[in-house]
Amino acid sequence: MILHLGAKSFDLTSHALVMGILNRTPDSFFDRGRYWKMDDFFALADKHVAEGADLLDVGGVKAGPGPEVGEAEEMDRVVPAVEALRRRFDVALSVDTWRASVAREAYRAGAVVGNDISGFADPGYLAEAAAAGATVVATHIRLGPRIPDPEPVYEDLVGEVADFLVSRAQLAREAGIDDTRIVLDAGLDLGKTASQSEELLRASDRLAGLGWPLLLSASNKTFLGVRFGLEVTERLEATIAAHAVGVSLGCRILRVHDVRSARRVADSVAAILEAR
Repeated sequence: MILHLGAKSFDLTSHALVMGILNRTPDSFFDRGRYWKMDDFFALADKHVAEGADLLDVGGVKAGPGPEVGEAEEMDRVVPAVEALRRRFDVALSVDTWRASVAREAYRAGAVVGNDISGFADPGYLAEAAAAGATVVATHIRLGPRIPDPEPVYEDLVGEVADFLVSRAQLAREAGIDDTRIVLDAGLDLGKTASQSEELLRASDRLAGLGWPLLLSASNKTFLGVRFGLEVTERLEATIAAHAVGVSLGCRILRVHDVRSARRVADSVAAILEAR
C-alpha cells in the first residue's frame, strides 16, 4: 500500500506513519492552550520532529463544542503557522480543517494534506484538494464538528461507518484525487460512545481492508478515560496500548500527542510484521 504526501511516497505495507498534533487553539481538549503562544507551538513542533514525526497536523478549531471561530480567525491561526513550519522542517504538513477556504490557503502555504473531520461536508473541499494535488483524510462523524452528540445510536456501527468511509473515498475519486492520496479515519469519539469507539478500534482490520490507508486518532481520547477511569493527563499508557492494537490490525497513520511513544510502537510492530 503506497501513500503519497506531497512529493514523498511511503510504503505502508507494514510500516505506520506518525502524525504529530499541533493545536493552534486556546481550548483543545488535551493541552488546554498550553501551546497557544507561538514560541511554545514551535518548541512542540521541534520536539515532534526530533522524536520521529513523519508529518505534522495543524488545527485552528477544536472538534468539540466551544466558542465560535470564524473563517478569518481560523485562517489567522493556521496559515502563518503552516508557512513557518514549511520554512523550518522537511516533513509533510497537514491542515486539520473542514473549511475549503482554509484548506486552500493552507495548501498555498505548504500543507499537502487536508484532514477533514466533517467527512467533506463543505462542497468545495475536494475540489481544492484536487487542484493542489493534496492528500485528504475522510473521517466518519455522525452529525458534524462542534455539535454535541452524547447518545448516538447505530443499527450496525461498523457497517455504517465502513459504508460512509467508502462513499467519501468515492467522492474523492470523482473529484480527481488518486487512491494513493486518500486516507480513512473511523472518527473515534466523534459521535460515538466509549463502547462504540472501542468496537471500532477492534474492527480496524475490517476498516483497513476497505482498500485505503487507515488513520487512527485515539491519542488520550475520552473512550480510553472511560474504560480505565483516567483523567485526560493520565492516558498515555492506554494510548500506547490502543496504538499497538490499531497498528497490528492494519492502521497505518497514528495521529498523536506523544510522538516518541507512537514512533516506538509503530517501529516495533513493523519489525514484528516484517519478521512474520
